[in-house]
Amino acid sequence: MTSPPAGPAGGVLCLPVDGVGEVGDGDDLAQIIVAALGPEGLADGDVLVVTSKVLSKAEGRRVHQTKDAALAAETARLVARRGSTSIVRTHHGYVLAGAGIDTSNTEPGTVLLLPVDPDASARALRERLAGLTGCNVAVVVTDTAGRAWRHGQTDLAVGAAGVAVMHDYAGVGDGYGNELAVTAPAVADEIAAAADLVKGKLARRPAAVLRGLADWVLPPGQHGAGAGALVREEDQDMFGYGAREAVLLALRGDPASRSGFGRAADAAEVVRALTQLGLDVTVTGARVDVRLPDADERMLGRLDATARAALFALGWRFVPRETGSHDPAVLGFEKPTP
Repeated sequence: MTSPPAGPAGGVLCLPVDGVGEVGDGDDLAQIIVAALGPEGLADGDVLVVTSKVLSKAEGRRVHQTKDAALAAETARLVARRGSTSIVRTHHGYVLAGAGIDTSNTEPGTVLLLPVDPDASARALRERLAGLTGCNVAVVVTDTAGRAWRHGQTDLAVGAAGVAVMHDYAGVGDGYGNELAVTAPAVADEIAAAADLVKGKLARRPAAVLRGLADWVLPPGQHGAGAGALVREEDQDMFGYGAREAVLLALRGDPASRSGFGRAADAAEVVRALTQLGLDVTVTGARVDVRLPDADERMLGRLDATARAALFALGWRFVPRETGSHDPAVLGFEKPTP
């Protein structure tokens, strides 16, 4: 396999783009940025980083709507809610506070939504810049997001064109002969975060140029996988719900919420989990039987609910026995066929 670039030996220059001004619906953002850059302009191998906010303004994504109404429309699935803060998975697949909806730097009574297809927006902007300047540049579209285990926020890529958004080092050896297995830097996110250091949140600089990353920029006409490739598939997501939400949804057992629990566990994991709950488990082929102990009706009901909630969270489904052969003390579950 081809080794990823070793990194820019000469360092990276991060240049703010001043003078963009207010952008409105239908404005030619590429032309505005080229004019703002002045005579030095862009160069082959540059990466232009723009905020999703300014792109949304140019694409007419400013809507007269309450934030609550916009949030409901942009939400594919609620991940967690604490007080007035809602973390949701958007229709793009991004997990963001408030679905990435912005209420700052826009007229009262309006909100800014993320671009409908940020990767497509990045591709269009890249092609327009190439037509205006003749330069082969990459484009990264950014938004601000928190991190589940850390305070504060950082910018990440929600759209990208002309840049390899991630470099997988799996199979590459380090200087000591160790083979790397799971190292895959999200290059587009690192570019987004670096650019934010010069854009700033209150400086009204919606764009920056990173110079020195030519090895990461793809040839003209090759846009790459886009930032959508960085979205973790739902069946691989180990944090599809907040801790409270996961418990409540498992107890409810609504099939519509199943995707947020990730891929179904294997039989060994099911046995381990249910045994830890004090349940008597038997595995027969692709079926797991949970035998409820002799107990009073209230205790049986509680254990029944516990087993069903646990198996729902683990991705297994309840299988009723045929009429006349059902043992009320045994609950059967099977792993869904992919």
